[in-house]
Amino acid sequence: MSALPDLDVEAVRARFPALANDIAYLDGPGGSQVPGEVVDAVTACMVAANANLGGAFETSRAADAIVAAGHEAAADLVGGRPQEIAFGPSMSALNYLLVHAVMRTLEPGDRVLVTTLDHDANVSPWLTVAPEHGVEVDQVAVTPGDLAIDLDDLEAKLSPRTRVVAFTLASNACGTVPDSARIGEMAHAAGALAWADGVHAAPHRRLDAIGLDLDVLLCSPYKFFGPHLGVAWAREDLLASWPADRVRPSAEHPPGHRFELGTLSHEAIAGTTAAIDYIASLGEGADRRERLDDAFARIRAHEEALAGRWLDGVGSIRGVRQLGIADPERVAERTPTFCVTVDGWSPRPLAAALGERGIQAWDGNYYALELMRHLGLEEGALRFGFLHYTTAAEVDRALEALDALAA
Repeated sequence: MSALPDLDVEAVRARFPALANDIAYLDGPGGSQVPGEVVDAVTACMVAANANLGGAFETSRAADAIVAAGHEAAADLVGGRPQEIAFGPSMSALNYLLVHAVMRTLEPGDRVLVTTLDHDANVSPWLTVAPEHGVEVDQVAVTPGDLAIDLDDLEAKLSPRTRVVAFTLASNACGTVPDSARIGEMAHAAGALAWADGVHAAPHRRLDAIGLDLDVLLCSPYKFFGPHLGVAWAREDLLASWPADRVRPSAEHPPGHRFELGTLSHEAIAGTTAAIDYIASLGEGADRRERLDDAFARIRAHEEALAGRWLDGVGSIRGVRQLGIADPERVAERTPTFCVTVDGWSPRPLAAALGERGIQAWDGNYYALELMRHLGLEEGALRFGFLHYTTAAEVDRALEALDALAA
């Protein structure tokens, strides 16, 4: 088999208007930049299809087509079917809606497991809604050092009353990629649903809801080069059976539409389709799913090289503590997202100092609240996040700036 062609990073960067300046956008885990075709798609929708759905006139039919295309594109991205897709204002909003629905099917004494590794959008909904139904919520620990989901602790906490295991496909704080297939297998063996947050994983890894044997998968297009929006996939039988909060005239079929409340952001859906097509354009194949497979293989190879470069350099900077997997030989077990602390610095002023040098990095807890509590980091930490448009020179620039500031 021939070697995978390298990702042409300079050609990629030329498609992103924001990247024409001298800023190093290393804040991707908080939101990515967008290619020009996404901007064009949003604009075209607002100009040529600015109507509600179901009308007997041209712009409404155009809006119908945009929304249908969005469901198809999102299904291709996550490996599901269009009728299993629901759009919403954000992943958090969709997750609250779905959590409310599934909770109505549970009984007092049933249990839900969340994890210390997760973004709070896959923790707080369960904590908020469970008490109304007498459902218990417990938290699965992380392993020391690596900050991976502790599978021994998961096994110990699973019980015949466990109904949901809610976990992340990748940590937005420290980059850890859990063994999602094993977690899903363990959940199903206990009779529980596998409920996955794919927000951080989506720009880095090929999502595969069916291959991972998931029941629910959520993500956010603004993390994978699209607009602010939420996407949820769930098994069709679940979507059809769960009680949905909806107005009476809204669609009952397909099942995913039962969880799309009110008028959607058609322009954001148009931009999401464009973002998915952009990713697919980086690969080769007979159809969009094959092109996405190939594109993500190229993206992953490039990002793992960046991660190795970072880990080779950061370990030699005095006063810098790298959290999570720090071995350059283990880049396949993480995304290129790095959480660090620096002696003598609080995260906020450090991020500001980097910003003055044209390097955008995030500070705080990034809503990974339980992980930061576990680490005892009251102010959080500093996070660098690389994406496929990040260059080796930008990695070196960040390391040099961190070295200078830590001195």
